[in-house]
Amino acid sequence: MASKVMEVVKNLDLKKYIGRWYEIASFPSRFQPKDGADTRATYTLNQDGTIHVLNETWCNGKRDYIEGTAYKADPKSDEAKLKVKFYVPPFLPVIPVVGDYWVLYIDEDYQYALIGQPSRRYLWILCRRPHLDDEIYNQLVEKGKAEGYDVSKLRKTPQSDSPPSEDGPKDDKGIWWIKSILGK
Repeated sequence: MASKVMEVVKNLDLKKYIGRWYEIASFPSRFQPKDGADTRATYTLNQDGTIHVLNETWCNGKRDYIEGTAYKADPKSDEAKLKVKFYVPPFLPVIPVVGDYWVLYIDEDYQYALIGQPSRRYLWILCRRPHLDDEIYNQLVEKGKAEGYDVSKLRKTPQSDSPPSEDGPKDDKGIWWIKSILGK
């Protein structure tokens, strides 16, 4: 099933896509803390047409985050196949880590999306709000399954009814990224 060619959104409107997205569910990843909650991504359009990426999660009441840049994998293509580049560790940005970010589905109002990548090792369900209707969630899970993902790996991300602000205590030591490298 993994050999099926993945369908990707065409003609993604980046101006409508930018803004805050809450992680509703994802495949566990060594790049995210296992006990993270209120995980979200905020995308801002840069003047050069790239996208500033701010990924945040809260662990033990502290805000962990990393910033990066997203850009079209092929500027001439109409497919929503992006590359995302982060530098790790964030407190000493020396190692570029580049990953694929493919928008597999987005509703016409740009309120929820299914994000994956070609190896099918990562999958995310995102929403503009911290909670997503179960019926829509199940539809997105089915879309992931139809694209060849093992959706049994999806784990719902705990989200508060009132998302935390950016002003909370921060993990300025980069512990999250050290743990992720060690797989903890």
